Amino acid sequence: MKCTFVEVAPESDFSVQNLPYGIYSTDSKPVPRVGVAIGSVVLDMHALATYGLFDKVEGLAAVQVFNQPQLNNFMELGRSIWRQVRSILQNFLCNDDNAVRKLVSDVESVAVPLCNVHMHLPAQIGDYTDFYASREHATNVGMMFRGKDNALMPNWTHLPVGYHGRASSVVVSGTPLHRPNGQRRPDPNKPPVFGPSMRLDYELEMAFFVGPGNAQGSPLSLEQAEERIFGLVLMNDWSARDIQAWEYVPLGPFLGKSFGTTISPWVVTMDALEPFRVAQPTQDPTPLPYLRGPSTAVLAGYDINLQVHIKPHNDEKFHLLTQSNLKHMYWSLRQQLVHHAINGCNMRPGDLCGTGTISGPTKESFGSMLELSWSGQTEISLDKSGGITRKFIEDNDVIRLTGYCQADDFRVGFGECIGQILPAKDLVL
Repeated sequence: MKCTFVEVAPESDFSVQNLPYGIYSTDSKPVPRVGVAIGSVVLDMHALATYGLFDKVEGLAAVQVFNQPQLNNFMELGRSIWRQVRSILQNFLCNDDNAVRKLVSDVESVAVPLCNVHMHLPAQIGDYTDFYASREHATNVGMMFRGKDNALMPNWTHLPVGYHGRASSVVVSGTPLHRPNGQRRPDPNKPPVFGPSMRLDYELEMAFFVGPGNAQGSPLSLEQAEERIFGLVLMNDWSARDIQAWEYVPLGPFLGKSFGTTISPWVVTMDALEPFRVAQPTQDPTPLPYLRGPSTAVLAGYDINLQVHIKPHNDEKFHLLTQSNLKHMYWSLRQQLVHHAINGCNMRPGDLCGTGTISGPTKESFGSMLELSWSGQTEISLDKSGGITRKFIEDNDVIRLTGYCQADDFRVGFGECIGQILPAKDLVL
């Protein structure tokens, strides 16, 4: 399959096999609307709809749906319509004889350069849940604070642990965040103090958007969950470790997380990721029936290469921190969604579910500075000379997450998830 409408470099994240969705605007047209990335341009889905490209898709009011400032209405329509739109787009991009293609006078009438767009959150996020699905990450953190013999809590291998996060503070890539203020207790023998977090961290995660929801009181099966996940984004679950450590018992994370979560702007659909399915890690003990389903043949993992780089405030270059892969994740995406809804919780289009930190078996694959510095015990050297080091994020540092799937002759990528930490705000208390 070769795109002939625009040139697409082999190393481009946005191949014709990808076609991720996002919400964008331009200086000349500042109203946010639906776009699809291909090569170095963004297709204006509303403009294509006005040409009648999607007129034969039953149940899709394309002119209205693709003129929205969020993807929720499209997410709600379900996988049959998503697949039809994907197939129509690929034919338009690859077939010179496509009927609508002959009506389009030039590329500029239905596309804009990526370098000229402003990206927005892809959906109105009603609810946000963050899971804790990487066994390696959970084990590492448990060893630091409870010791090797008690690294995993008794429930961890039986269910996907998660907590309800703060949807209002989820931001799109490129949005700077201030270092949070809060209570912390650096000396366990003294009372807590208030001030800026001194142990600010990133967490390498991915997150999925829910498509069609479920009625309250109606759980989902694994098969139903497969059809209800719209797509994936990169996610940086910024974490103030010292604030979190003092507050999290007994109800879990609160202010140490809720100050900000960054996601990448382009949502890569599950159909684009289909060629990159792999077996998930062996689960022992065997999960309860609702988490394992009738078939063990389904490949529920995904081979997605993930990296984290840091650009220190005192350097102009990005330095590699983490190389990991989503295939390491113990609890699959569909298991996470099924568990979320098993008590009858109603999921809604645009709900966001994070995977939790994606760490692998080697130090290079640890998905947080907490792990890389082993809770601040060792310095992380960022350059060969050892002149630039970190234990945690400093003011004005920039963190960049990237991810992609690689085939022989094309790439399905996610773009960037990038954010800078600004100094904490001075509070007059």
